[in-house]
Amino acid sequence: MRVLIVEDEEFMAEVIGLGLRREGISSDTVHDGAAALEKLTVNDYDIVILDRDLPEVHGDEVCRRTVAEHPGCRILMLTAAGRLGDKVAGLGLGADDYLAKPFDFPELVARLRALYRRSAPALAPVLRVADLTLDTHRRQAVRAGREIRLTPKELAVLELLIRADGGVLGAEYLLEKAWDEAADPFTNAVRLVVHTLRRKLGDPPLLHTAVGAGYYLAERA
Repeated sequence: MRVLIVEDEEFMAEVIGLGLRREGISSDTVHDGAAALEKLTVNDYDIVILDRDLPEVHGDEVCRRTVAEHPGCRILMLTAAGRLGDKVAGLGLGADDYLAKPFDFPELVARLRALYRRSAPALAPVLRVADLTLDTHRRQAVRAGREIRLTPKELAVLELLIRADGGVLGAEYLLEKAWDEAADPFTNAVRLVVHTLRRKLGDPPLLHTAVGAGYYLAERA
C-alpha cells in the first residue's frame, strides 16, 4: 500500500508518516493542495489522507479532482471539522471515509487497511497461497502452522506478491508500492528484501524469480 499524506500542519504530517512507516505502509507527504495534485500525476497512490483546509488549492477541490482523474485512489478525509454536516459534505465530494482530529492512530491505520481491502476487486483480510497465510489485520504470517517473523517491509512485499495471485511483479513495481519516493531507483533494496523473505518462508520454495521480469509466489516454479 502506498499513501499520500496531504496535511498543512508539518509536525502532524511527520508524525503520521513516521507511524505509517512503522506499520509497513509506504507514504509521501505534501503540505498544500497544489503539491498534492502534482504528486498524484507522478505517483500511483492507493489512498490519499486528505486534510480539508489546505492552502493553495482547497481540500474539497483536491478531492473532486482526485475522484475524477484517479478513480482507483481512495480518499480518507482527515480534518478538525468533526460536525455531522462537515462529514456529510466531505463524503458527498467523493471521499471514501472521514476521520476527525484528534484521532487514535490505531484507528487511522485500521481505516486505511479497510479502504485498501475495499479497492476493486475487493480484497480479503486473510490471504492464502499454498500452506502460507497472511493476516493483513494482525500483520501475521504463518506457514504450515509456524509463525514467521517478518519486518514491516517484508510484510509489505509479501502482501503485494500474494495479492498478485501468481502474477510476476517487477522490482520497479515493488519499489513504487512498498517504498516511498525517497528510495533510490537504482537501489538493491528490493533484491535484499526478497532474498531474506525467501529464506524465512522456508522449504519447499514459494517465492520464485522470473529472470529478467521480477518475482512471484507459487507452489512450484
